[in-house]
Amino acid sequence: MDQITKILDRLLALHPKEIDLSLGRMYRLLEALGHPEKRLPPVIHVAGTNGKGSVTATMRAILEASGKRCHVYTSPHLVSFNERIRLGSDGKFVSDPVLYEALHRCEEANGGEEITFFEITTAAALLLFAENPADVLLLEVGLGGRLDATNVIDRPLATVITQVSMDHEKFLGDDLSVIAAEKAGIIKPGVPVICAAQEDSAMATIARQAARNKAPIEVFGQDFAAQEDQGRMAFQDEDELIDLPVPVLGGRHQFSNAAVAIAALKAAGMLPDGDTIAHGLKTVNWPGRLQPITSGPLHDLCPEGSEVWVDGGHNPGAGISIAQFMGEQEERSPRPLYLVSGMLTTKDPVGFFRPFHGLARHVGTVPITTTPTAREPEDLADLARCAGLEATPFQSLDAALADVAACAAKDGEPPRILICGSLYLAGEVLARSGLAPV
Repeated sequence: MDQITKILDRLLALHPKEIDLSLGRMYRLLEALGHPEKRLPPVIHVAGTNGKGSVTATMRAILEASGKRCHVYTSPHLVSFNERIRLGSDGKFVSDPVLYEALHRCEEANGGEEITFFEITTAAALLLFAENPADVLLLEVGLGGRLDATNVIDRPLATVITQVSMDHEKFLGDDLSVIAAEKAGIIKPGVPVICAAQEDSAMATIARQAARNKAPIEVFGQDFAAQEDQGRMAFQDEDELIDLPVPVLGGRHQFSNAAVAIAALKAAGMLPDGDTIAHGLKTVNWPGRLQPITSGPLHDLCPEGSEVWVDGGHNPGAGISIAQFMGEQEERSPRPLYLVSGMLTTKDPVGFFRPFHGLARHVGTVPITTTPTAREPEDLADLARCAGLEATPFQSLDAALADVAACAAKDGEPPRILICGSLYLAGEVLARSGLAPV
């Protein structure tokens, strides 16, 4: 076991719960560390249920195309914990030695006190961001917003709220407006808010919080928009119309994500010229989101000519976007669609699977080997059936893919395979395919 794994295991044991939303422990540790949160580069703070990662990756690509150095904080990771912390001093994931030193300093400063894993690792990230040069920090919320460990920033350049959907109900509430209130907890007095399109109840909640804080708010579809126009993307707000390439990330929802990213950079005073934006949009990289798998050991298990995709989306909102993308693929090139899915016990499988009714031929449910909180395949198959899909449990990803191969042999045509339902499962797929994020 390497040093990083050992220290992460120790930090995981500092609190009996994986999630315990509060800011008191975070402020205590930050004080012991000399308040790194007060020495950060300018911050753009990003909350939301779906699209946080895509919006952050798009902002990073545009900023780096303009020559800016970006620190980036995201979670969870797909393959390696280091993916959560990208340092703008070299644009790469934090190295093992640098990460270990920061985690060790936080462990020492914490002195064995109770603190969650996310809190103490976020403190380590803030320490690194404070001590390494960069022009901007793109800071993604872990869960919720109001009591999230990242919400220790007094005055960011801008706050961003992506699509709010039902997720983490155990911690955030089971009503969309209540969840939206938690997300809107990152809004700060006078700081611009850029908001994705929302359901009415969520939008009303976010708008009220912005008004309370006298924070100017811009909303996708009202104050700015992006749409496809003859194979290009047109971004428009009250000031200008910018002709741009379509997003390289798959799915129509990436048009709105790209627009939110552009509007956020503009609100933060960091939007470059149109040519630089275009260059950035062509280089966006956000693995595990409608990512094609075209080679590797898992692809080799699939029938010849198979089209294989992996996506880590895991809530009803993500299910709608992914199913819409798969429906568009079906219109372009009809193939039988097979889902191979693993999910966590904290998610809503029925809500996730329901948009695939009438689109997917079959769901093979599988275990996830990298987390103890995965649903049993039998349980997940039952829930897929509740969503109106045919489903069969399997004891491994390989067995589920073998079954798809057998079905495809009967069909007589190569299938379209979507491996989905969890970022943990997506991470397994990318690791086995030699596609670990860089």
